[in-house]
Amino acid sequence: MSRKVEVLPDRSAIVQRSLELVLASLQNALAERGQFTIALAGGSTPKPLYEAIASQDLPWEKIHVFWGDERYVPADHPDSNEGMARHAWLDLVAIPPANIHPIPTDEADPAIAAQKHERQLQEFFQLGAGEFPALDVVLLGIGDDGHTASLFPHTEALTVRDRLITVGNKDGQPRITFTSPLINQARTIIFLVTGANKQNALTHILAETGDETTYPARLIQPQGQLWWLLDQAAGENLDPSLFASK
Repeated sequence: MSRKVEVLPDRSAIVQRSLELVLASLQNALAERGQFTIALAGGSTPKPLYEAIASQDLPWEKIHVFWGDERYVPADHPDSNEGMARHAWLDLVAIPPANIHPIPTDEADPAIAAQKHERQLQEFFQLGAGEFPALDVVLLGIGDDGHTASLFPHTEALTVRDRLITVGNKDGQPRITFTSPLINQARTIIFLVTGANKQNALTHILAETGDETTYPARLIQPQGQLWWLLDQAAGENLDPSLFASK
């Protein structure tokens, strides 16, 4: 794993830096494999990045879009990660509908939806039993509780190692989420983190040792590159030793 932590002046600087990293990964993937796969994060922080990607002139037919997690609501619900990304990016460009791979949220039982999406990923990536695909980029954020995707502290989803997709739990509300082994197969992972309220969680997540059950973002130790992009508010009081590249 190659870990790099950068503290940038503000959210717009994070957007610009993350755009550079995404575009570099895209060019690499197209040159090596002829297609680019990316898993999106929800929340307000990445929305300007999606708007910036939408303004690029890209070979949309070679780009495949996934989501790292999803709230268990319809796509037209205000809380939907899919809905946000469609409004900010996907509905504004000529990407083929078949290249958009949303997490299903229409089953009565979220566990059935998780299994359904797992089969969709297995078919797309042509996986055998027990195999995990390597997405080119996975975008992530963290909560002030140390969660990432829908891997929340002290929940069953943290222990799942044999599946691509599982059901997360946020205060009794189901979510569908990538498992940590699936995330960790990514060639590049980019965390986008803003706000002073994330400082305590970051201290525990970036520390050499710590509790992954309490701070689930510690589980993210990928095979490839790991980028932490922090704004000034999130990074200004952190111990400089946490920024050491690995």
